[in-house]
Amino acid sequence: MKFFNREKEIREILSILEFEPNFIYFIYGPINSGKTALINEVINKLDEEYVVFYFDLREIFISKYEDFIEVLFEEYEEDKNPIELVKSLIKDSSILFGIPTPKNTLETLLSKKKPKNVFKYITNILLELRKEGKQPIIILDELQKIGDLKINGFLIYELFNYFISLTKHKHLCHVFCLSSDSLFIEKVYSEAMLKGRADYILVDDFDKETALKFMDFLAENILNKKLSNEEKELIYSYVGGKPVLIINVINKLKTKNLDEVLNYLLNVEISDIMNLLVKAKNNKEKVVNALKLFKDRYEIDAYSIEEDIKELLVKRNILFLDPIKRILRPQSFLTWRAIKILLESKQFFN
Repeated sequence: MKFFNREKEIREILSILEFEPNFIYFIYGPINSGKTALINEVINKLDEEYVVFYFDLREIFISKYEDFIEVLFEEYEEDKNPIELVKSLIKDSSILFGIPTPKNTLETLLSKKKPKNVFKYITNILLELRKEGKQPIIILDELQKIGDLKINGFLIYELFNYFISLTKHKHLCHVFCLSSDSLFIEKVYSEAMLKGRADYILVDDFDKETALKFMDFLAENILNKKLSNEEKELIYSYVGGKPVLIINVINKLKTKNLDEVLNYLLNVEISDIMNLLVKAKNNKEKVVNALKLFKDRYEIDAYSIEEDIKELLVKRNILFLDPIKRILRPQSFLTWRAIKILLESKQFFN
């Protein structure tokens, strides 16, 4: 399907790439707002000057050092000089899903179990690419997956100090980190001392005008028909500008009626919040009180909720924290609607 919208964000990232690397960039936003789709569209627009190393942490369970290495490196059986291996691969593609590494070299890196050896190896690869007239880009998607991994202290601290070296000091490689976990980004920013060394790019849900145009676009491409203004307004009142939810609704309209689709999605969201309340146990009252703050408001000050409850609700994707504006809001209109319905339910809130 043709990529829709995000021209502003695409221009911003392409503009960054025109200059030498100087900052670490956090691409953040609510869950399913289209961060990965955006960065993939940017990659598609790059010319052969750029070489992208894309690390997708989404499907990898990371609990130990070897798991981390598995994400960073792509093993090759060829007993070839690592630099020559990389050069041969980028002739066919400007995007690599891991640092191409001969098997014997990877075994050596694994045996030493020291991040500094891994980082030194990667730096040598990047330096050689620059000599070839290439501009390396590192992209880490779902960064929060390595948040609790410890290797000689917090690996995340060592990793971001390395990224500072690549960007602010050596101006060698652009670094973009994608995450919907803004609490984790805040933690990284603070613990890795990134002030003056990092910047933020928000990929938010669509505004209403864009959301309605997106519905038109999808209806034409998926349903081969137009939606009425009343249908689009109803969809927006339930799911707002959340791209993935709009896509979900339009796809389901191929076999179901609109009310059935919207009520199904709402019931799923209600169930998720109810399950959270069951698991919250001793904190149930605090969670309920936090959710009550959204009875009549979509956004509240980030400091309005106790830190432990805020962390719980953000990590469970009930709330979204914008670390720049310092506001909290439901992850979507659908979540907000579910919260307000449950607030009227005596069974769970009294």
